[in-house]
Amino acid sequence: MKIGIIGLGTVGEGVLKVLTKEKHSIFEKSQADIEVKYACDLNITRDFSFEFDKSILIDDYKKILEDSEIKLVVELIGGETLAKDIIIQAFKSKKSVVTANKALIAKHGVELFQIAKENGVSFLFEAAVGGGIPIVTPLMESLVANTVTEIKGIMNGTSNYILTKMKEENLSFDEALSIASAKGYAEADPTYDVDGIDAGHKINILASLAYGGSIKFKDMQISGIREINTLDIFSANQLNSTIKLIASSKLVSDDSAQISVEPVIISNNEILAKVDDVYNAIETIGSYTGRTLFYGKGAGMDPTASAVVADIVKIATRNHIESDYFFNSTKIINIIDSNAVKDNYYIRVSNDFNIEKSPFEIYNKIDNFFIILAENISRNEINEYLKDAQEKLVLKIIK
Repeated sequence: MKIGIIGLGTVGEGVLKVLTKEKHSIFEKSQADIEVKYACDLNITRDFSFEFDKSILIDDYKKILEDSEIKLVVELIGGETLAKDIIIQAFKSKKSVVTANKALIAKHGVELFQIAKENGVSFLFEAAVGGGIPIVTPLMESLVANTVTEIKGIMNGTSNYILTKMKEENLSFDEALSIASAKGYAEADPTYDVDGIDAGHKINILASLAYGGSIKFKDMQISGIREINTLDIFSANQLNSTIKLIASSKLVSDDSAQISVEPVIISNNEILAKVDDVYNAIETIGSYTGRTLFYGKGAGMDPTASAVVADIVKIATRNHIESDYFFNSTKIINIIDSNAVKDNYYIRVSNDFNIEKSPFEIYNKIDNFFIILAENISRNEINEYLKDAQEKLVLKIIK
């Protein structure tokens, strides 16, 4: 099969490298004969990290879309505008598409899947969730006998690295972010990572697939880790717990679910508490399997390229369940307001808060803050009590 790659950034270069170096190995294992006819990028004169035939390099993606010999397009430019246009043009040209574009799938998946169906082509996206961790394929194939009722995990390596550094080296958020940036783990603009948006895209995709419907990304409850400070890290440690950014979904009824991304205080007895640095872990609960854990590096050139190449081979050998990878556009999964659900919470509130006019008891007092542990109460109720406090942070506790 002849393919075209559009975008030779970190992941795109990785895909080209794997397909070049492992061409014979892939063929021996799968009988898939993959030929990269063109690889497109705006900068094709730069140096690459490996040797390959430079004659395949082009700087006009339309050449790939217009080539009738190319049956599969690998979209790796990212973003939501040009990438979406390229994918739609590829579908209408009867070309299958493989992407790692999580934002595009989460926000426009229903529309794109429908166009793919209408044109009888495949659209796969294993690398969009968890990088090198295989999760989409196991969820849709290996766990097909199960009703998957819960999915939760650490789905962003940058935020997990920052929280790990804050805990291990007693650093502030800004100090840990600076180290992450210096090591190349954080983008110049880390908003998507530290504000929970990246993890939100991923849990949206997994929950939509698992629950057989579509979930509107704009309705999801998402918060990040910017407000976590050393006092919170210390308090969590006192509780034999750790703070992690957890993306989670729980099926409540056939057409409703709780779905959120938020920093939580999680017991050190839980396996997710032990997932550190840039590693990701995703836990599913199936009706027959019970708990299943998927663990590995959630980003980076080689792990993500591995997932992209797996999808390319899957399409080339045609041994995937095509329709089962699409969101069900006729079924909307409604999001339940998690803030109205009673749970257990950690509260850090400035000492101007009048504790006597609340039902809370002080667990600890550190500097100018009260630390409170509240049980069987909703976040909405807590926020009502704390509405006049100058500074506050509320984190769910997972025991």
